[in-house]
Amino acid sequence: MAHVTRAKNSSPVISLSFTPGGRRLLTGNQDGEFTLWDGLTFSFELILAAHDASFRCMAWSHNQNYLLTCDASGNIKYWSPSIAPVQSIDAHGGNAIHAIDFSPSDTKFVSCGDDSTVRIWDWAERREERVLEGHGWDVKTVAWHPRSSVICSGSKDNLVKLWDPRSGSSLSTLYGHKNTVTKVAWNDNGNWLLTGSRDQLVKVYDIRAMKELCSLKGHHKEVTSIAWHPLYESVFASGGMDGTLIYWNIGPKGSEEPSARVPFAHDMAIWDMKWHPAGHLLATGSNDRQTKFWARNRLGSHDGLEEEEEEDELLKDEMELGNHVGIVIGRRGATIIAMQRSTGTKMYVDQVRRVLQIEGTTKQIDVVKKRVGALLDRVNEGAGMTASSTIHTSVAHSGGGGGGGGHYGPR
Repeated sequence: MAHVTRAKNSSPVISLSFTPGGRRLLTGNQDGEFTLWDGLTFSFELILAAHDASFRCMAWSHNQNYLLTCDASGNIKYWSPSIAPVQSIDAHGGNAIHAIDFSPSDTKFVSCGDDSTVRIWDWAERREERVLEGHGWDVKTVAWHPRSSVICSGSKDNLVKLWDPRSGSSLSTLYGHKNTVTKVAWNDNGNWLLTGSRDQLVKVYDIRAMKELCSLKGHHKEVTSIAWHPLYESVFASGGMDGTLIYWNIGPKGSEEPSARVPFAHDMAIWDMKWHPAGHLLATGSNDRQTKFWARNRLGSHDGLEEEEEEDELLKDEMELGNHVGIVIGRRGATIIAMQRSTGTKMYVDQVRRVLQIEGTTKQIDVVKKRVGALLDRVNEGAGMTASSTIHTSVAHSGGGGGGGGHYGPR
């Protein structure tokens, strides 16, 4: 992690985008506010009220002259590069709009929403041209092919559909996912389509042959964001509901295993991610109200291969739990199972000695101790607040305890 930012009026970060050239990062939050961050020093620059409802998506035109944003109340707004409002359109019958994207020529754009439709708009005249109907439920994501007249959409009906925007007809349907399709993204070469879903899978399709290239299993919760690298066409990143960030390389020398994995990159869901145009930084926005910047390790740093080789050795350690054994185990073991999956460790709770036994690398054990420690701190804080409120209630019932004959408790 290169840097973490958090605005004063913190709210979950739903959408983000680097400005043309990458000099600034623009984020949109659940309160409908823009926040502008310096792309070099990561310092806060500006906060601006943009929408009356929660942000959903933002997209720059290919000529970089305009920005489109949409919100949860069905409103689409045009913005100039200086982030000045130009035009506002109410669309999709007041239903939430989840995604928007420009056509290759920037003369049209496409939107999708909770009314189960995909809609094509004329950019200059600001009017709706065509409604694409075929999905059986809310449409969660849409992307226009970078070079051709093809639109891809993903829906809560588990389907990925390809559309012809000129005729409005459905060209093909992909049935690869078993749960809501949350994100779709075209590679810059236009041949590969990336899809993410609540079934915890990321799939890559070759549209030329209409076949699935690979199905990537790395997330333990639903996939909430994906982003192709701007320079290396076989590299992309994905984010999950549990805050896990994964880097993939599926090229000729790549693999279906993650190239790098950052468990607990965020404490909650990663709603959006964008690469810097130069490709050296990745920005992520999360439900934990933070925006984070990620970069590769510097050459010669101690986070490189030498440390990884040292950490390959499995170690065993223990952590005292006290009276919070049940909290760490969770209902039917859900908490400890989820933590084992996300950290890659083996964990066992000795209920007699009240300790957590951990087996893993040094780094993995440190991550587990940090997470469990934070969980126990939250439990202790909650217990302290409850005890404090109980004391205050008792004093109030006692009439303030004034004088020597103060009576405690109800008469």
